[in-house]
Amino acid sequence: MILIADSGSTKVHWCLLTASGQKSHFRTDGINPVFQSCEEIRKCIADQLLPQMAQLLWAGTITHVFFYGAGCTPEKKILVKEALEAFFKKAEVNVESDMLGAARGLLGRNPGVACILGTGSGSCFYNGQNIEWAVPSLGFILGDEGSAAVLGKRLVGDLLKNQMDDNLKEAFFREQNTSMPDIIDRVYRQPFPNRFLAQLSRFCANHIDDERVRALVHDHFVQFIRRNLIQYKAKTFAFVGSIAYYYRPILEQAMAAEGLSIERVLQDPIEGLIEYHKDSVKPTTE
Repeated sequence: MILIADSGSTKVHWCLLTASGQKSHFRTDGINPVFQSCEEIRKCIADQLLPQMAQLLWAGTITHVFFYGAGCTPEKKILVKEALEAFFKKAEVNVESDMLGAARGLLGRNPGVACILGTGSGSCFYNGQNIEWAVPSLGFILGDEGSAAVLGKRLVGDLLKNQMDDNLKEAFFREQNTSMPDIIDRVYRQPFPNRFLAQLSRFCANHIDDERVRALVHDHFVQFIRRNLIQYKAKTFAFVGSIAYYYRPILEQAMAAEGLSIERVLQDPIEGLIEYHKDSVKPTTE
């Protein structure tokens, strides 16, 4: 059996794949070594993943773990690797960036430009096996244009600075069950402010028919395109992530206005990653 994981800052989608082709899916909170210690990652695996998997481990030994995650830079991915190896002692554990996971899930073994628009954002030129080069995403404070976290940040900033009318502001506080003091506390004093801001961005989806909200989302994509995609000198791009998936019509409009087009959009790369790694599944008798 092999275990494949696609991890963002908000959630992890895990898939256990057996030699017979049986797939079992699990979900846990997001794992990001930029914000979590090895011990915190281990706790997430122990408390959330292992109880879900317990009844399926009779099928054999997990021989490989392929984990693709946000924040899994060369310097940080060792934290995730050590946490996984503590539980899957007989497995060969591979930890790579969520960007490489997106590229392999979207493009398989074909070259192209892959993009993530989820809680965070990213893009890269993929040569069919590995990332050849990438515009740095820089996180939700310095970059992450196009992401849910930055969309939430821009929305809140506009509302609190009275750039949108009072009716929309009142609807936001009511529907999100929050207030200005609560937002300040969650962003500046609590862990995972990117997750919190990403959750607030859902207000845009619920009010996308409001011309001010729609204009904000459109400009949000334009910023991603102009600050990232035009550097690749390509015309066609593949996207993965909830923001790309749910706002696809507006994303397509923004891309077309810049002379670019979309080849493929997936909400989740896990099925593509299963296809990419299926040859690693071997029967086990242990």
